[in-house]
Amino acid sequence: MDIEKLIVRINELSRKNKSEGLTADETKEREELRKKYLINFRSNMRQQLDNIEIVDDDDQGDNKTVLN
Repeated sequence: MDIEKLIVRINELSRKNKSEGLTADETKEREELRKKYLINFRSNMRQQLDNIEIVDDDDQGDNKTVLN
């Protein structure tokens, strides 16, 4: 399931929970979808952080720091 469909389904379940409540199966599904979303989010964030390069702009030469 791609992330957009995952978010749509989580939101559907959230709206239903607020309006009429969820069944036990729907509650379980919502928790599983939230876990998948968080795993995906953390993975993407880690990839972005791993690709950050800090460049110190001074006259002392090449002072690059790459975070890994």
